[in-house]
Amino acid sequence: MTEAAALPVVRSRRPGAPRVWTVLALLLVLPVVVLSVFRAVPAEWPLLVVQLVAFTPWLVVPAGLALMLAVAGRRAWAVLTTAVVLAVQLFWLFPLDYGRPEALPEGRQAVPVTVMTLNSEFGQADADEVVRLVREKSVQVLAVQEFSQALQDRLEQAGLPRTLPHLVSDPTDDAAGNAVYSVFPLEYAGRLPDSPFHMPVVRVDARLDGLRAAFTLTSVHTLPPVDERLAQWRSDLEAAARQAGAAGRQVFMGDFNATYDHREFRDFLASGRDGSTLVDAGVASWGRLSPTWPMEGPALPGIVLDHVVTTPQISSTGYAVHRVAGTDHAALVATLQVPAG
Repeated sequence: MTEAAALPVVRSRRPGAPRVWTVLALLLVLPVVVLSVFRAVPAEWPLLVVQLVAFTPWLVVPAGLALMLAVAGRRAWAVLTTAVVLAVQLFWLFPLDYGRPEALPEGRQAVPVTVMTLNSEFGQADADEVVRLVREKSVQVLAVQEFSQALQDRLEQAGLPRTLPHLVSDPTDDAAGNAVYSVFPLEYAGRLPDSPFHMPVVRVDARLDGLRAAFTLTSVHTLPPVDERLAQWRSDLEAAARQAGAAGRQVFMGDFNATYDHREFRDFLASGRDGSTLVDAGVASWGRLSPTWPMEGPALPGIVLDHVVTTPQISSTGYAVHRVAGTDHAALVATLQVPAG
């Protein structure tokens, strides 16, 4: 009797965990890719896309999770794909294409000017807290959007005029009002045209220790990109861009209702005189990790809608975000270095 030949052992390949991780990674990264296309392509996207693009910084979270799942799935092509998508999100989170301030010419001095901007949400911001913050941070110029007469009265009762005695005020009962307070003399130069929101343009004459540094300040408050107001939002940003092309040192601060990820906001930054690029103090100081909205109200991921922007002759230090009770926007504080003369 012959010995029976050994039969080969056949094992069936089942999908198992690695394949499941790969599928989950692809499902997670797909919406990131779609939104990344909207962020990358400079088109006039419809309303929903404009609103979604504002949350681009948060795409780094699902992109990072997708990469970890792809690594667990052990498929090289999936790892490479998710790694590239994550790298794109990190580039947008820490962009290298932002405007940078020019170096101060040798022998020339600068006047430090501490500025603050706050959207007061229909004038509901806590006036005592605003005044405390102004004094604590030694703020010299304050811009307030959604400014109302009631807020002006409360700020006066809280003693703000004793600290910032100069005022250009245009209060309203809705969200259109605006105001600029200053320790330095102010000269009203009009406001950005063709917008239902008041965006005053004022000339600031900063003087310190025998040095003088004049600049033009625009307190920005564009209409939000909601409903039929999308076109007006774009028009408001274009009006700010035209002002940016004017002569002299310029400062723009306020609620732009736009993030660095919006093509329209980047177009504004690219609109400096003689082809120069404006400097977003928050982006230049990696402040994209410090959201300014919403501080209260809707449970949404925080994003940066408020900005301090300067022409490149002006540099800035000490950029910081501060919560203020009564409003859904944070206050921004920064110290500008304005060349004297």
